Amino acid sequence: MIVKTISSSIIGIDSYPVDVEVDVSSGLPQFSTVGLPDTAVRESKDRIKAAIKNSGYGFPRHRVTVNLAPADIKKEGTSFDLPIACGILAAESIIKGEKLLDYMLVGELSLDGSIKLVHGALSAALRTKIMGLKGIILPRKNATEAAMVKGIDVIAVDYLHDAVEFLNDIREIPSTKVNASELYSKSLSYPFDFDEVSGQDQAKRSLEVAAAGGHNIIMIGPPGSGKTMLAQRFLTILPDLSFEEAIETTKVYSVAGLLDKGTSLMGARPFRAPHHSISDAGLVGGGHMPKPGEISLAHNGVLFLDELPEFKRHVLEVLRQPMEDGNVTIARASVTIVYPARFMLVAAMNPCPCGYSTDHKRECRCSQTQIRLYRAKISGPLLDRIDIHIEVPSVRYKDLTTKTKGEKSENIKERIMRAKRLQKQRFANEISCNALMSNKQIKEFCQPGSDSRRLIEMAMDKLGLSARAYTKILKVARTIADLEGEGDIRSSHVSEAIQYRSLDRKMI
Repeated sequence: MIVKTISSSIIGIDSYPVDVEVDVSSGLPQFSTVGLPDTAVRESKDRIKAAIKNSGYGFPRHRVTVNLAPADIKKEGTSFDLPIACGILAAESIIKGEKLLDYMLVGELSLDGSIKLVHGALSAALRTKIMGLKGIILPRKNATEAAMVKGIDVIAVDYLHDAVEFLNDIREIPSTKVNASELYSKSLSYPFDFDEVSGQDQAKRSLEVAAAGGHNIIMIGPPGSGKTMLAQRFLTILPDLSFEEAIETTKVYSVAGLLDKGTSLMGARPFRAPHHSISDAGLVGGGHMPKPGEISLAHNGVLFLDELPEFKRHVLEVLRQPMEDGNVTIARASVTIVYPARFMLVAAMNPCPCGYSTDHKRECRCSQTQIRLYRAKISGPLLDRIDIHIEVPSVRYKDLTTKTKGEKSENIKERIMRAKRLQKQRFANEISCNALMSNKQIKEFCQPGSDSRRLIEMAMDKLGLSARAYTKILKVARTIADLEGEGDIRSSHVSEAIQYRSLDRKMI
């Protein structure tokens, strides 16, 4: 007898449907799985046998063949245990077939018949809704995550016999419901605030400009100047995630298996700070069993790269395409995987190998050649994608001991939101921020006056700014004007933007 159940698997962060076909036929007892199963799927036969027997049901003493369709895509993970087990029980007439095709089934079975959580439950629930199914049956630990998708029944089960009794209408299991708005508001909290940072007014201003225009930023300063502290608080001034962005970010973490216990929705923007020893696969994703990398885990949030020149050069170079396109593509022989990677880059570095070339209180022992080679570790094409370079000096003693607190993140965020609204009106949803402007849009929206043009020309001649710095200056000046509510770019805006190109200046 042939029985079909419906399950799903993951490509990238999206789920695709998988038909689980079970055939129990006469012949010597044998259990085989076809349809490009990986090791975890092939090993499921032993878990399923034990789970069915320990749940009080008989396992067929015949030939059992399981086909996972479509057969040309590799199936990975343990989420097929539950649909295969239910298919076998339906083939043995233990489960009635009326409700079986109304629900998607995902879940990993333990030997005692209990059902463990799986990765990617949110994506599976979204696919359930797209397919027009009535609902999804899945582990209880995944239920609140899946319940973020409205319009489907989310049936949470703890044991295999719970699913069997529900499908046979012996037991009524209510659909899991959550208050999405409440979960979203609860997750909008950060443990940091900008008023905790002593001094560094210019660095705070540059981060405000970066947040308002979506500009990538690099901070250059000696050890202990507060670069990491500033980067951690950058999240607190960024606009809140929309509900759609929160769902997309949650999908990435769900697929990666990194959702915190009890978390069903990520309302706060992610902050990722990988160590400089990370590999290229760890940064952009991939591996033998492809998983999202750090740049995808930073999607809709911040990627902080501390000690930027210490990262391997080839690792930094793989950032270029995702920074341009907002996603990363991983090609394999059988499938191409696309992970989202729309993040803001905040980088930090010392001004020289010893770190003290810009510190007036400590002596720098580095030669000009050493400094030049140190900075050359960051390639021109990567630096070209960073709009703001800001020098962060050592903190003065009087700033450390002052009792006066700085401006709160909440106040800075209000100014940034006003600037964001101006950009939304300007671009009519073509792009989301000034940093993404094309050359055509720069010519249309970033026309400086005659005084501003003379100032830029003078800066390029006197300071030795590179040609690529020209468009960056215009973009940043446009953002500064937006923060002040100005329609025209004035010389004061250009002057401030020029200050944010320190790494483009010729070394003396």
